[in-house]
Amino acid sequence: MDLMGMMGKLKETQNKIEETKKRLDTVLVDEQSTDGLLKVTITANRKIKSITIADELLEDKEQLEDYMILVINKAIEKATKVNEAELDAVAKMDMPMIPGMDNLFK
Repeated sequence: MDLMGMMGKLKETQNKIEETKKRLDTVLVDEQSTDGLLKVTITANRKIKSITIADELLEDKEQLEDYMILVINKAIEKATKVNEAELDAVAKMDMPMIPGMDNLFK
């Protein structure tokens, strides 16, 4: 077993994961309420980029709060799926096969 080669491969994989995380800052996920009155854009790293609120929602604080929770949670859920899929792909693609390690990625 080539330990040095494996260590190099692990370092390379770590670098690729870091690059992917940086790239995910530029991947935008949009979500909105069913009536389109509230829109949220977040990155695949789950940082809020913008929130757009229609004027009519400003008249109903409770409805606005409900919409915020619902739409932001949906956006986070979507972004998490994108994030995990991207990072899993990098990790699986570049991981050296180490006996017993394959169980960690299931």
